[in-house]
Amino acid sequence: MRNSQLLTVINKCKKGDRAAQNELYKSLYSFGLTICMRYIGDQLEARTVLNDGFYKMFRNIEQFNQDFAFKPWFKTIVVNCSLDYLRKNAKFKNQVSIDQELNCSIDSDAISKMSFEETLEIVDKLPTAYRTVFNLYVIDGYKHEEISKQLGISVGTSKSNLSRAKQKLREMINLNILA
Repeated sequence: MRNSQLLTVINKCKKGDRAAQNELYKSLYSFGLTICMRYIGDQLEARTVLNDGFYKMFRNIEQFNQDFAFKPWFKTIVVNCSLDYLRKNAKFKNQVSIDQELNCSIDSDAISKMSFEETLEIVDKLPTAYRTVFNLYVIDGYKHEEISKQLGISVGTSKSNLSRAKQKLREMINLNILA
């Protein structure tokens, strides 16, 4: 959907137009589900979270400022819904303190031998706490201070979970290359 079309649909959504809401839902569904899957892992749970995100988006669409891009605004809503879901369901039991760091080497060509899909599959296998911090820090660009506030964990735990996620990814990548 082109930007001018998107703005027209958004304006119709602001007026409660159901057909426009359906069009916006269909155009953003796969984008939103991809985001939810990065955090949730389970497709059924991710769909539930995504629908909650759509509900919040439509409920607050009047707050969208058309001077900015719509997709990043929607993405923020979906990420926050995913984090809320994880918090409510106590999915952060696998937190590790910083003193539990381990060293692990990786084949320098291992990542270049993997497809994007293989890489995502490996990230999805991380424990929820590690995967969430990894996604927030590496993919979405949040700082550890922001992650700690969003997840209700310490900055040290955020850093540790990221480090452990990287370590586990190295181990899984090495196993994947050797298989």
